Amino acid sequence: MNVLEAINSRHSYRGKYKPEAVPREDLITIMKAGLSAPSGCNKQTTSIICVDDPDVLKRIHAEIDPPVAETAPALICVLTQRIFAYRDKCYSVQDYSAAIENMLLTIVELGYQSCWYEGHITDEDRIGDRIAKILDVPDDYELICILPVGIAVDESVLPKKKAFEERAWFNRFGK
Repeated sequence: MNVLEAINSRHSYRGKYKPEAVPREDLITIMKAGLSAPSGCNKQTTSIICVDDPDVLKRIHAEIDPPVAETAPALICVLTQRIFAYRDKCYSVQDYSAAIENMLLTIVELGYQSCWYEGHITDEDRIGDRIAKILDVPDDYELICILPVGIAVDESVLPKKKAFEERAWFNRFGK
């Protein structure tokens, strides 16, 4: 699969996963892809914890309500640090977004599926904070997202996208 094939076939998978473990070699490849993403002013604000221990996964899933990705054999937890870079600007959102997309594309390339769970983790009930405590994350980091990783049980169906002409133009908006 080339990069364009990965981009065009990647989508959010919210189904069940097969109980087969994801080899550590594949998880390392995915994590390295995330850490290879661009970073504003090279502050490298994104860090990653991969969880593949069934007991730790069980503790994490007990905190996620409503439940998501309960059958995934691995979970990548994305951390960020709010570090100011250039002219008192913080680029951590851009940094972790680029890292997540790199990992999502790599996940597809390796034959797995995933879904970017962020709002569910960072909203008012602060599930990410509870997961961070389980993982001994220091207070100056925020657990911002989880990415389940595994082999999909269900056939993946790509969502319908708007036509190119409805969202992209040359030289002027709408032209």
